[in-house]
Amino acid sequence: MDTRLLFLISCFIARLSFSLSASGELNSFESVPDLEKSMYTIVDGYPCVRLLNLSGEIGCSNPGHGKVAAPVVKFKNVNQLVEPSAILVSLDELDSLLARVSKDTNFASLVAGILVESGTPGGNNFKGFSPELKFPEAEFAPYQNKNFEWNPSGSGIMWKAYNFPVFLLSENSTLALLEAATKNEKSKKSYTSDVAEFGLVMQTTKSGTHDSESCLREETCLPLGGYSVWSALPPINTSTSQKSKPIILAVTSMDSASFFRDKSLGADSPISGLIALLAAVDALSHLNGLHLSKQLVFVVFTGEAWGFLGSRRFLLELDQHSDAVSGLDFTLIETVLEIGSVGKSFDQGVKKFFVHTTEAASISNQTLDALKRAQDSLKTENVKISVASKSNPGIPPSSLMMFLRKNPDSSGIVLEDFDTAFTNKFYHSHLDNLSNINASAIAAASSLVARSLYILASEKNEINDSVLTAISVNSSFIDELLGCLLDCEPGLSCDLVNQYISPSAACPSHYVGVIQGEPSSSPYPGYVGDVSRFLWNFLADKTSVPTENRSATCPKHCSGTGELCIRGETDGKGVCVISSTRHIIHLLHSSSIRRIGKDSWALNRKKMHSIRYVPAYSTRLKFESDMWKLLPTNSSDIMGAADPVWTESNWDTITLRVYSVQHASYDRLILLLGISVTVAAYIAIVITRSVIRKALKRD
Repeated sequence: MDTRLLFLISCFIARLSFSLSASGELNSFESVPDLEKSMYTIVDGYPCVRLLNLSGEIGCSNPGHGKVAAPVVKFKNVNQLVEPSAILVSLDELDSLLARVSKDTNFASLVAGILVESGTPGGNNFKGFSPELKFPEAEFAPYQNKNFEWNPSGSGIMWKAYNFPVFLLSENSTLALLEAATKNEKSKKSYTSDVAEFGLVMQTTKSGTHDSESCLREETCLPLGGYSVWSALPPINTSTSQKSKPIILAVTSMDSASFFRDKSLGADSPISGLIALLAAVDALSHLNGLHLSKQLVFVVFTGEAWGFLGSRRFLLELDQHSDAVSGLDFTLIETVLEIGSVGKSFDQGVKKFFVHTTEAASISNQTLDALKRAQDSLKTENVKISVASKSNPGIPPSSLMMFLRKNPDSSGIVLEDFDTAFTNKFYHSHLDNLSNINASAIAAASSLVARSLYILASEKNEINDSVLTAISVNSSFIDELLGCLLDCEPGLSCDLVNQYISPSAACPSHYVGVIQGEPSSSPYPGYVGDVSRFLWNFLADKTSVPTENRSATCPKHCSGTGELCIRGETDGKGVCVISSTRHIIHLLHSSSIRRIGKDSWALNRKKMHSIRYVPAYSTRLKFESDMWKLLPTNSSDIMGAADPVWTESNWDTITLRVYSVQHASYDRLILLLGISVTVAAYIAIVITRSVIRKALKRD
């Protein structure tokens, strides 16, 4: 009886105390999400993800099948790790940390993850940050010297595999993690610590598929790729029997790379060149009565950062005379003018550019002469061009390399802002952003390109200074493009982009992406990247000629020869133009699904027959029976033999959060104390009951 009474009293007191303590909590937490929000801090960051090729894998991943959590510590305060830890490191220390990881296996085994602080390191000792190799994509070079250092700042860290997660933190998240690390340092004797939990679980790690062949077979990855775009000025009429003109090919690329997947801006390399070409096309489009003796063709490649996917596929399409390159012929390409990195040429008021030429001297000299004449016409702009040093082994890493691999006698030049080595100390780095380039340098390069192209495509006796002066680049247009393509505000939500497309996201990223679904000649437009769709519409508009259907909505009324429907996304109507603009699909982009219905696309796709898509991917891959298969090497395809066949691992959701936990030793102590209290209470109850019974017997 007394034992039951004591038990009931104890339960009542416990219930009362819990109710009192929980009443305040209930006022604050009205739902489980509210409770989780108070417990966990979601961290904004950009992950390094797992990529694979035929030889193995690179990039980052959790080591197992689940999330990883570890206390946050600062690298500069760590000599030895005594437990698995999430290391907070500044960017200028990242190379040394990863070097230590590769050399010290004991240290590496205790690295649960790495958190990289945001911001650009200062100080005179910081020589730059480029996770690329010192000779990017050297295996594709058309010359023997593969040890030349085009990229002196290159560390090569992005080409190694790490069996732990690595995140680049945002500015606000950096402050939060610094606070957590500082708190852990001050409370070493405390019973709690702040931990970072990494959710970077890659499907290839879970399935044990550690190269492209095995992961494609097990369907745990997808190939890299995107869309290339080409256009002609004036449009090429493929229905006429007139003799085709020699082609002046102006090329650049749109994709970049980075150690951190979604932080690939590539401001100087290659977006400065892309913007220069777009501004040049815009300037040429304003010339009235443009009559050229040669055909101008503009090509914007993608996938160039990953084995020159875009240019290699373009050349293959030319060999196959596919519909995607209808009107083009490789034998008609007289010269290639490639616009590379041009955003850092501003030096003491002078915009200085370097011309890297191929060995096809006669035609290359004509291109160089055209550039010099264009330079002379820009007398007040302080523009200077120089031929690159003869000590260079050849042209720098560029799309032109692929033309030389196909035909060593190809003529062409690459316009760059460097001579013997990259001036961009942040090549293929997240720091190659808007602050790394100069708008006036891009404007100068654009003026050079526009006037040089006009000179190359015109009869000599038709060129005069007044016409060259009339080719004027719009500097405000360049400023607008910089904001659209290299910043989140306004980003792809800018007025210029919104004139042509409805972007899926505001913040631009120039990572190439992966394919989704089966390649098709008429793919669902929602799988096409924002930047590619913008370029397609923009070039189609600027290189078009008037059509009787210009005022008509499309695609319903856009059915004439060579007619295309542009700006259809913005209002659902669009306008018809005559243009040679085409997509060359190099695999579909993974992160840019437009918000339009597939049913609507299925209804309209037949009406948009003038827009042609050609699936393009590695020549070593074939899609059949709903899966990718690797083809054997072809000894006659030199570039195919060097193709690494890049793929990206699948994943569910990538997460990063911080929260406080109690130490295991404290938990064990609490458990021991609880057991002791329980035993003591039981003994007290037994003694008390015995005393009470004796007292009752005496009475």
